[in-house]
Amino acid sequence: MVKRFKGIHAVLFALFDANEELDRFAMASQMAWIRQASPDGVIVLGLATEVGKLSETEKRQIIDWAAQDRGDLPLGVTVTGNSVAEQKSLAAHATAAGADWLILQPPLAGNYAPNEYINFMTRVGSDLSLPFAVQNAPQYLGRSLSSDDLNRLADNCPGFTHVKAEVSAGDLANLIAVSGDKLTVLNGRGGLEMTDCLRAGCEGFIVAPDVLSGVMNCLKHWRSGDEASAEKAYASFLPAATFAMQSLEYLVCYGKRIFGFQTGITIYDRAPALRPTEAGLAYARGWAERNSAGK
Repeated sequence: MVKRFKGIHAVLFALFDANEELDRFAMASQMAWIRQASPDGVIVLGLATEVGKLSETEKRQIIDWAAQDRGDLPLGVTVTGNSVAEQKSLAAHATAAGADWLILQPPLAGNYAPNEYINFMTRVGSDLSLPFAVQNAPQYLGRSLSSDDLNRLADNCPGFTHVKAEVSAGDLANLIAVSGDKLTVLNGRGGLEMTDCLRAGCEGFIVAPDVLSGVMNCLKHWRSGDEASAEKAYASFLPAATFAMQSLEYLVCYGKRIFGFQTGITIYDRAPALRPTEAGLAYARGWAERNSAGK
């Protein structure tokens, strides 16, 4: 039976040093902090990992580091690439490194009809030995598959078992209504609309570490049946999530710094980047303090 990955999964930030190189110590410290929070799993090479700024060698390095550092946390790897061969190669490396599941991201070269993406992902997914998801993030990637398209892909590939969505609670409810009997549906978006997503039947969230504690606290209360406390926990982290999730550029600028202020990890940017303002840094520091107080 294929394992289903539910609950809260933390997607790692890419952490750089002052020379814009990946910082091994900072990445290990990030994983140690995440492990202490005890989420249901960890993800690498997502949009929060600034995967578009990473070379193929760096992608593989992050996979290897995460596999070494994750302890007993299940490891998911987002698979990117603009050709079938490129995605198969990265998926093979993740599998060999010990990943537990994969998340296929649509290729970013061009913009095509749904059938082209279904065929592309079928060719990648048919050879995978691990269960896999598709990242459906129209707001961030500019392309996605409809619920019917996802069902067709599931018919093609038995290993396709999850959807990593980045959509509103209303759109998520529609997705679950059509595909929820076949696919485990997780959402992202920094936990925005979290309680409404849970009402819609969402089975988990993939979020960056800046809001991890608040998201986990919300789900803990929801699972216990205490909806009022879940709403209170959601309200506690919502302003920080709203601040950081204004765009992907905001997330890797300010969300990363909220996390840095919480952990004491110094944050450096890799160009091109949104550069923080003094006001933005003050807001980020304030939200970090509120997040820490609300654990």
